[in-house]
Amino acid sequence: MSFPDDPRAIDLMIAFPFRKSEVYEFLRAQAKDDETKSGELEMPAGFLFDDVGDDATDDEDVIERCIAEMDASGVAAGLFNLGDVALDAQRRHPDRVHLSLEIDPNDIGGAVRAIRAAHTDHGIKAVTSFPAGCNPQVPISDRRYYPIYQTCVDVGIPICLTAGVPGPRVPGDCQHVRHFDQVCFDFPELTVVMRHGGEPDEALAVKLMLKYPGLHYSTSAFSPKYYPQAIVNYANTRGADKVMYAGYYPMGLSLRQIFADLPDVPFRDHVWEPFLRDNARRVFDL
Repeated sequence: MSFPDDPRAIDLMIAFPFRKSEVYEFLRAQAKDDETKSGELEMPAGFLFDDVGDDATDDEDVIERCIAEMDASGVAAGLFNLGDVALDAQRRHPDRVHLSLEIDPNDIGGAVRAIRAAHTDHGIKAVTSFPAGCNPQVPISDRRYYPIYQTCVDVGIPICLTAGVPGPRVPGDCQHVRHFDQVCFDFPELTVVMRHGGEPDEALAVKLMLKYPGLHYSTSAFSPKYYPQAIVNYANTRGADKVMYAGYYPMGLSLRQIFADLPDVPFRDHVWEPFLRDNARRVFDL
């Protein structure tokens, strides 16, 4: 089977159109370079992408705009960050909108309470966190994350963590792939999904996925033509059940461009269905 005509993909990193100047204010607060601080870079990693897309306008229905983009590309459902818009979208499209909760472990107690409440009240399917975007930054293996990890185990949901050099101009050692070794050792019941590529240590990411059953990888924030070769090789061999599709709409990539380029990824036939949807269904209990 080559790339399917009807992908029915599950997108593990998607959002509704928004105003970038508002959403990325948290990164400008810790930036030191003039482009980011001034807002000249509307999206702090925008220099990495050809077209970060248009902002939402005041009079448009961003939910239906996103659903239309999903329909045009064969995306059956997505994982959206919990908020008022996402809750409205889930009411309108309950089979297509799944929810996750973004946390900052600097507020340990607040994060734990928020996870438990969001799981009880809204059935969140995952917790997400951006270690380099926290202010102050928090390393993946730092003690501040540990109560969050245990809470994810307790309620039975995965955590998605950004891995590798961050696009925005902030330090990235806090999310070096090596940190996952200690976390997966200390929390053997925890399901972890790496986001944003893990570069330049994607080979180490593969080694750790071979080592730990609970560690997985998603392709968020990468155009398919730039998927790391080590990850493609791993998916084609021993990692078909560990590598999952995630996009980056509308943050930096359009769904139409992603799905135009995906068929050129040299995945073997047996990889496509697990990559596009089956792994996500299993890991996130969708």
